Amino acid sequence: MLLKTLSVASLCSLFILIFIGGYVSASGVGLTCPHWPLCPAGLVPTYDFIIEYFHRSVAATTALLVILTMAFTLKSKVSPGGMKISSMIASGAAVGQITLGAAVIVERLHATLVTTHLGLGLVMFSMTLLTTMYAFKLPHEDAKKKNTVARAAK
Repeated sequence: MLLKTLSVASLCSLFILIFIGGYVSASGVGLTCPHWPLCPAGLVPTYDFIIEYFHRSVAATTALLVILTMAFTLKSKVSPGGMKISSMIASGAAVGQITLGAAVIVERLHATLVTTHLGLGLVMFSMTLLTTMYAFKLPHEDAKKKNTVARAAK
């Protein structure tokens, strides 16, 4: 149950993040916060930096969710190999996205970096979606308990 919740939370957060990133890019506010990782005002953003600050905050939360999902997937005894691989790729992509996000700011929105950032985001989304699909194929807790009781009775 926890893996389902974590994977869905990661997927939803990532979906929202892609929309926010699209807004940041399309509205031209990508460099309103010209420093990375924090804006000039520090941890508390001013009105001028709020959209980009919000994007970075959601991105950090999403990366933590994706990495936490991977940790629980790897720890789970019932997770199939494909689920473990997809969650590791998603987590690697999350780290790559953080790195690329910093490079995009430092390089002042270089088109190749922005495009690569979007492409890696789509890889991350697809791997998180795959992880979520695997999570919904895992046996229910009740079924596992019944199987354990049935084996013990034999």
